[in-house]
Amino acid sequence: MKSAMIAVAAAFGLLAAVPASAQTAVTTTETTGSITIAPEKRTIIHERLGSAKPVTVKEKVTVGATVPDTVELQTVPDTIVSDIPSVKGYSYFVYNDDVVFVDPKTRKVVTIVQ
Repeated sequence: MKSAMIAVAAAFGLLAAVPASAQTAVTTTETTGSITIAPEKRTIIHERLGSAKPVTVKEKVTVGATVPDTVELQTVPDTIVSDIPSVKGYSYFVYNDDVVFVDPKTRKVVTIVQ
């Protein structure tokens, strides 16, 4: 029994000795709302949509907040949807240099791409 415990402890020790650089191959995604967009896709969104005319909103824009009817929502171009299918069906606007994705039915903010 004691030798089995030593073998298990040794195995855990070997796992702990794996260099941290082996973990850098994992692709991470950032979820800020109800949709998930990988960091490299967030860069594409900001580059392609971030140049739209910014909108002025008096209220603070946060995930889950309802956007006022005075904010004109833009349709996400098909070129973006083909590259990033998770944004299909959402609208967007630019606010403070951020691209804000909104559910057009509820006008709730689903994610903000900074």
